[in-house]
Amino acid sequence: MVVALLQFVDGLFGILNLLILVWCLLTWFPNIRWYDQPWSTLDKIVSPILAPFKKLIPPIGNIDISAIVAIFALRLVQTVIHQGLVAFIS
Repeated sequence: MVVALLQFVDGLFGILNLLILVWCLLTWFPNIRWYDQPWSTLDKIVSPILAPFKKLIPPIGNIDISAIVAIFALRLVQTVIHQGLVAFIS
C-alpha cells in the first residue's frame, strides 16, 4: 500500500517536472498560440506552479530562471514527502 503511494507521488512529481520542461521549451517558439488546445491546458497547469517563483526571482539578463528553481523546489518537496513516507513505514 505504502509502496504504491510512493510510486504515485514519484510519478506525479515526475510528470510535473516534465510538464515544466516542455513548457520551457515551447516558450522559445514565439508563434505558439497559448489559447489553443493543448497549449492552454499546459499553461493552466504550469503557470500556477511558476508564478510564485517568477515573483521572487527577477530575470537575469532577460533569462528567466524561475522554472529551474521551481524544478529544484519540486524535487526538494518530493524528497521530503518520500522520506516522510519511508519514515512512517519504519
